[in-house]
Amino acid sequence: MDFFVSAFVTLAVVVDPLGLAAIFLAATQGATTPARHSIARRACLYAMLILFGAALFGERLLQFLGVSLPAFRIAGGLLLFTLASEMVLGVREVHDARTAEQALAEHHADIAAFPLATPLMAGPGAIAATLLLATRAGMDPTRIAALCAALIAVIAACFVTFRLATRVDQLVGRAGNLLFAKLLGVLLAALAVQFVVDGGRALLAG
Repeated sequence: MDFFVSAFVTLAVVVDPLGLAAIFLAATQGATTPARHSIARRACLYAMLILFGAALFGERLLQFLGVSLPAFRIAGGLLLFTLASEMVLGVREVHDARTAEQALAEHHADIAAFPLATPLMAGPGAIAATLLLATRAGMDPTRIAALCAALIAVIAACFVTFRLATRVDQLVGRAGNLLFAKLLGVLLAALAVQFVVDGGRALLAG
């Protein structure tokens, strides 16, 4: 249960379902309600497949590439710390909005895949966080199941946010999003530092 809570909090902070409401509305502007619901379903499905792949096969890929787990924990922690810094400074929201605008300007065939599923939901930060949690779970089936359950819960939160995007955006507002992102950024920074510390200890112990 503790690992599930830790995994859920980490992934929820990185993915930030509430913060995606405004971007979803902008990306689907002009679409009918059924079309928006279809886009939301497909975006969540694509993101789920990407993150499940990282959770189940990411550690094997690292071993195949010859990357040690402590080294990846340090690198992943630094990546998450960078993401946390962007959240605290208010840069992430601007970056995500520009990504969505670029996708619309380039008339991508499926905005559910790009930019919604990736890089907004299952971007480098979410993939790195999933891999870090998978390495922490090791080969323990119970922890792997808890990680998968946390992934499902976070993606489900994204789906609910997309379905209620208009209400969420009106309720939270831009100021609320910025404040919430800053608070989550501080929490993510602490988690990122912990990953770096764990990786450093493992390297020294080895």
